[in-house]
Amino acid sequence: MYTEAFMQRALALSAQALDQPGTEPFGAVIVKDGQVVGEGFNHARAKWDPTAHGEVEAIRDACQRLGTLQLDGCELYTSCEPCALCVCAMGIVGISALYYGASLEQSHAAIGALPASARPPIDTDALRREAGATIEARRMPATQALDAEAIDILKQWAARRS
Repeated sequence: MYTEAFMQRALALSAQALDQPGTEPFGAVIVKDGQVVGEGFNHARAKWDPTAHGEVEAIRDACQRLGTLQLDGCELYTSCEPCALCVCAMGIVGISALYYGASLEQSHAAIGALPASARPPIDTDALRREAGATIEARRMPATQALDAEAIDILKQWAARRS
């Protein structure tokens, strides 16, 4: 259930980017049973990590704090509508509800005119389409190799856990 205080916290994290070098204004909070269990904001440039988006950072924080890889029953509050990377990460961990501030269109209108040196141009619509596509349908060439060996390792790993 939406709680404004958690959205305000996500916005406060987003605002930290105004004065912190290497960050961008995308903040996120993860809530479980009415308590904040994870927080993050975009550190991609500061960490030289293109996956260090606010939502992903909050997921990492929550998983570490809770000692789990599953966040079923958790809600995610974020300052802007998540990109495809973040949506996929939320799906992987099982986030139950999402609340966001600015839509992708609104955030693009607000910061889309920045030069590439300040913010790399990302086609969020194309990334969303690609995220759900099969590997063969993606824009990046992909070749399968040594699949038998890879499958053998997977089977060995599974056998040790059954």
